[in-house]
Amino acid sequence: MANVRRDPERDYLFEAILTLETVDDCYRFFDDLCTVKEISEMARRMSVAKMLDENTVYNDIVARTGLSTATISRVNRCLRYGSDGYRDVLDRLKLKEKEKEGTE
Repeated sequence: MANVRRDPERDYLFEAILTLETVDDCYRFFDDLCTVKEISEMARRMSVAKMLDENTVYNDIVARTGLSTATISRVNRCLRYGSDGYRDVLDRLKLKEKEKEGTE
C-alpha cells in the first residue's frame, strides 16, 4: 500500500538523512535543518518510546521528560498501532547495544 504522505520533497529529505554516517554528521545536519526546540521534541519522543517499550508507567515518564500525558499517549499509540517506525528503530538500537556489549 502506498503511503499517502509520500512526496518528492519528503523523499529528498529522507534520502539526505540516509547519507548521514555518524552522530556528528547528524548533529551538524539537524542543527542546520531544525530549531533547537524541534530537535529536543524529537529526542524526547524517542526517549518516551524507549521508556514505553521498557514498560515504564506514564507518571514516571511525565516526571522524567516533562511531556504531557497526551504526547505520551500519542507516542504509545504510534508504538503499538502505527507504521512500525518506532518499533523498527528501537529493535535496531537494541540489537546494536547487544552487539556492542558482545565486543567489550
